[in-house]
Amino acid sequence: MQSILERNIVLLVIAVVLTIAVGGLVEVVPLFTTKNTIEKVDGMRPYSPLELMGRNIYVREGCYLCHSQMVRPFRDEAERYGHYSLAAESMYDHPFQWGSERTGPDLARVGGKYSNAWHRAHLIDPRSVVPESIMPPYAFLAKNDLYYTDVKAHLRTLKTLGVPYTDAMIANAVKDLRSQANPDGDNSDTDALEKRYPKAVLGDFDGNPKKISELDAVISYLQMLGTLVDFTTYKPELTPAR
Repeated sequence: MQSILERNIVLLVIAVVLTIAVGGLVEVVPLFTTKNTIEKVDGMRPYSPLELMGRNIYVREGCYLCHSQMVRPFRDEAERYGHYSLAAESMYDHPFQWGSERTGPDLARVGGKYSNAWHRAHLIDPRSVVPESIMPPYAFLAKNDLYYTDVKAHLRTLKTLGVPYTDAMIANAVKDLRSQANPDGDNSDTDALEKRYPKAVLGDFDGNPKKISELDAVISYLQMLGTLVDFTTYKPELTPAR
């Protein structure tokens, strides 16, 4: 058979096309069942506008190159980082931040582990809190004003990709962003934010109430990682035996 294909260019081309087609189907078909394979988990929600802006900066700075965001289902990882990661925890990520490198620790469960002040010090001068760290300083994040005039458009675009942002979330995106970074503002705005985004961490993250900086956004993002699912009540769905 091999000699026949090698001598007949038409048959060889047909065989190559068929091989590629079968391989492509094997890769693509499972993608159409993604919604059926992701277990629904209580507590998951889209990122708040401030968290989303922080995530954008996290991606921009390449933080995923040194920090993964996926706790593998192994005993040693669970003992160090916490419950293994669930597919549902990344269902609204575009792109996801699983990563494959751990020059620094995994960050899938970093939310609430440290205070805002700790994160602020760590990002400005990593060695001030972790002497052996080789992480570069990100002090410029505190100096950079956060650009968020297009946050509504960003939420609207993500909605077209399947992220369940409501019309109210999109319409109030700028107000919600400002309220999360300034919890001492209007109480009604803060209450509305918390209703739209349960468990959102509020605070003057960068320590400067006079501005909303890129540091505010990054810390707000870090502080929510791994906090949405209550693993004290979580019970995995069991797939029936076949």
